[in-house]
Amino acid sequence: MKIQSVRGMNDVLPADSAAWQHVHAVAAQVFAAYGYGELRLPVVERTELFKRAVGEVTDVVEKEMYSFEDRGGEALSLRPELTAGVVRAGIEHGILFNQQQRVWCTGPVFRYERPQAGRYRQFHQLDVEAFGIATPDADVEVIAIAAQLWKRLGLSGFELQINTLGTPGCRATHRAALIAYLAQHEAGLDEDAQRRLHSNPLRVLDSKVPATQAIVEGAPKLLDYLDDASIAHFDAVKAGLDALGIAFRVNPRLVRGLDYYTHTVFEWVTDQLGAQGTVCAGGRYDGLVEQLGGPKTTGVGFGLGIERLILLMGVQQVAVTSNAPQVYICRMGAAAEVQALQLAEVLRDQFPTLRLVLNAGGGSLKSQLKRADQSGARYALVIGDDEAAAGSVQVKSLRGEGDAFPCPRSDVAAELGSRLAL
Repeated sequence: MKIQSVRGMNDVLPADSAAWQHVHAVAAQVFAAYGYGELRLPVVERTELFKRAVGEVTDVVEKEMYSFEDRGGEALSLRPELTAGVVRAGIEHGILFNQQQRVWCTGPVFRYERPQAGRYRQFHQLDVEAFGIATPDADVEVIAIAAQLWKRLGLSGFELQINTLGTPGCRATHRAALIAYLAQHEAGLDEDAQRRLHSNPLRVLDSKVPATQAIVEGAPKLLDYLDDASIAHFDAVKAGLDALGIAFRVNPRLVRGLDYYTHTVFEWVTDQLGAQGTVCAGGRYDGLVEQLGGPKTTGVGFGLGIERLILLMGVQQVAVTSNAPQVYICRMGAAAEVQALQLAEVLRDQFPTLRLVLNAGGGSLKSQLKRADQSGARYALVIGDDEAAAGSVQVKSLRGEGDAFPCPRSDVAAELGSRLAL
């Protein structure tokens, strides 16, 4: 039997990894520019963490988690999202108590979903979180970080949708009105919506089933149940976005799929990826740290899907710096073997960013030059017996930039530095 990758869990081949490296490098620069430090988390967590954080009556916990019992009898899960793990780490290491904390993290997450373009069972997220800042300027900041990331990546065509879920008290009042309304139309709701009508009615608003969506259109809106403090918080967020020139649309049906959100929620969506239009989403979750056993600490952040981001980069033909080698060294003869080996290390020492391949495995000059061309390198450096004896190197353009020419080995670094702008 031929062993293949698990359905929905994909390999990223070397030819495709340049885009991933580019996204990670740009994201790290953007997050650092706002004062966010990187946090690295384990992939496996206790199942209880996600039940308590995400909510037991959610698609993620009910249907999509990869959960198992280890040999010690402990219930564990592959993480389906990153925020819960960030909060768990913050509590465990005492970095959230009575202080502000700005962090970001990245890595694979796992959900058992039907694989399709932009939605996989193992996918990768970038996650940004700010703790200990209760004021709406933190909401504005994390949204601005995403907007800055789009600029740095050269992406466009997003719509920012925002909403507010208010406080738990606001939601409790709205919840009662929502249940009363939905109960009158229970027969027309889909099976999941009927099951959640009393346990998690807010999630019914997020249904993708057309018949349920039609009923939801007439449901009570949470915006009509907000208290003065919630309205003021949301107004300040909108004013902050206006001040930054970040366009947005208030979407009163936006509730997000996780139970821990309060106040601001938002999604960056695009119409260029088909059905999977949400690229980045997040919001405020002021009760989550306390819910997981930590001190009362406010929080706000977002997660974005790297696969969807890279798909969008492809659609918009965003230029990505190639990770192909710039220089390929061909060598023939015993003396040339040694000199080429030494030259390669001299060049790597002098130019840490230089991408250089030294031919290995022998071969004729013709076969080596073919490998050089196939590698994508701009230049081939050729050292044979004659060059080794003369202390020189033949510099050959592989991309039609002129004829080959001899260059003293001592001048090769300067020649390449000038041609490649190293």
